[in-house]
Amino acid sequence: MSHILILGGTTEASALAKALAERGERAVLSYAGRTENPRAQPVPVRVGGFGGIGGLIDYLRQEGVTHLVDATHPFAATMSAHAVAAAREAGIAHIMLTRPGWVESSGDHWTHVSDIAGAVAALAGPARRVLLALGRMHVDAFAARPQHHYLLRFVDMPEETPGLPQHDLVVDRGPFTVEGDMALMREHGIDLIVSKNAGGGGAEAKLIAARTLGLPVLMIDRPPCPAARVTHQVAGVLEWLDHSAERGV
Repeated sequence: MSHILILGGTTEASALAKALAERGERAVLSYAGRTENPRAQPVPVRVGGFGGIGGLIDYLRQEGVTHLVDATHPFAATMSAHAVAAAREAGIAHIMLTRPGWVESSGDHWTHVSDIAGAVAALAGPARRVLLALGRMHVDAFAARPQHHYLLRFVDMPEETPGLPQHDLVVDRGPFTVEGDMALMREHGIDLIVSKNAGGGGAEAKLIAARTLGLPVLMIDRPPCPAARVTHQVAGVLEWLDHSAERGV
């Protein structure tokens, strides 16, 4: 019988876990552990890192994993690279389940940067009211631009106060609505949004809201994707499982 390891933390990972549970597949969903209260899942869950490529290889072998699905965040480049290398070394089937990136459309006012450092550099200049739609991992880097007032939106209340001299914090969990994000931006007088190109529908509302309000977006482009089989749909993973040459090995 197959044993499937899902590297998760995304909406797509949860949807895949549900689909596999409904099919009666043996699967485990692994979280990195950054979210304090993840949603309940219909398959067993493990939380925490593996200790690098070597640790992941050991886990795959010890647990008899036959199929590895990388459904991590599109910006989890290190974990994705580790997954490719570990699957190759362990000799198991591997696929990436990733959401398509957002594409600039008519009415958008995007400025593209390649990484967090580029976003910080782009914020040189007069004080503005900035929505940092980045999660909490990289927020403190923007302390290098203390002239701005930042609005932060986290899934969980942080244990430590963010290191930004001027900020407001909203604790909320998506998916968000366009109307709600427009109201949030108006309430806080936002005049610039900083966002990663995470893709997907759950977080796109802020971009539609920005377009509607005529606000500029500083868009952090995705890191390069490792060479691997990729699908954007849960159905694509299920089809891959059904036709994998490694099925049942």
